[in-house]
Amino acid sequence: MNITECLASFARQEPSIILLHYNHTGKLENRRAPGEGMGLIRIIFIVVSCVVVVENLLVFVAILHNRRFRSWVYYCIANITLCDLLTGTAYIVNLCLSGEQTFHISPTIWFLREGVLFFALAASTFSLLITAMERYATMVNPIPYASIHKTYRVYCLIGLCWLLASLIGLLPLLGWNCICNLEECSTLLPLYSKSYILFCVVMFSIIIIGIVALYSGIYHLVKTSAKSACSSKSRLKSVRLLKTVFMIVAAFVVCWSPLFVLLLLDVFCDSPLCVRLHAMEWTITLAVVNSAINPIIYSFGSEDVRKAILQIVCFCFIKAGAPLPFLARSESVLSGSTDSSYRLRESFRNSKLLSPKKTLPKSAVI
Repeated sequence: MNITECLASFARQEPSIILLHYNHTGKLENRRAPGEGMGLIRIIFIVVSCVVVVENLLVFVAILHNRRFRSWVYYCIANITLCDLLTGTAYIVNLCLSGEQTFHISPTIWFLREGVLFFALAASTFSLLITAMERYATMVNPIPYASIHKTYRVYCLIGLCWLLASLIGLLPLLGWNCICNLEECSTLLPLYSKSYILFCVVMFSIIIIGIVALYSGIYHLVKTSAKSACSSKSRLKSVRLLKTVFMIVAAFVVCWSPLFVLLLLDVFCDSPLCVRLHAMEWTITLAVVNSAINPIIYSFGSEDVRKAILQIVCFCFIKAGAPLPFLARSESVLSGSTDSSYRLRESFRNSKLLSPKKTLPKSAVI
């Protein structure tokens, strides 16, 4: 197929364009046969993605529902949670449209299928960057009565975050792709240009390095101020919240770094020779697991968030009419203790009634 026929097929949104690019990059080798079903690995992916969606939905609702979480820090955490929720949903959609369905969808649907993942990744990195920048600005210049202005600024930064992330995810659909230019195509994503993947990896790597540098500066400031000032509840709470965000960044770096390395190998490797890249699906699994780790960090890192999540879970059980074993057990213990105290009180009253009354002698009466 020459370039003219290829462009004409792409204009008609024919699935044969996808088949052409997959065949050139070697993605058709070692693929599952059409009649073999989803497979165990894809089922595990779907289960993990469903866990990611449920976990992040609980945290997101808990933060937005509780009025005590009306600060810019929790808004940033809610934004990260929404990004993880989008990641889990995107993986479910991606898995349902992959496999045999890949060659039955149009190129536009293929770009949307893969672009949502890049959109979620960009939104996550931008959200972590916003949180790091605002915490560093708060530690360096703690201006009183500036929380309202800071909240509005965080709102604007969150909106800018989603706008830039959507633009990055839609760039291949808008023209930054390798349609009918097979020599520039990626091996892992056969319709994506290697230059676009290199741009994303370099941008995300620079952002992550900046995030780590900002939190290193925050840790130095907290450690220095702790030596000169006495400890208080607010300072301890700030340090605990700082540790929570530190764990979020560490989990993000550990889970996403292998995928970044894999994409870099894809960029600098010739497509027909990159056979080993097709079998490294564990990096994608590790990236999905990151979205399941973050809600656990929120739950165990913040006591307030943990209580809010427990309230939502109890409310869901009560609405569904399901019994709560721990509440039933506590009620039985409470009722048992109440009955025992009641019996003790009644026995004490009976003993007072049965005891002989002490009367004054008649000589003492005037």
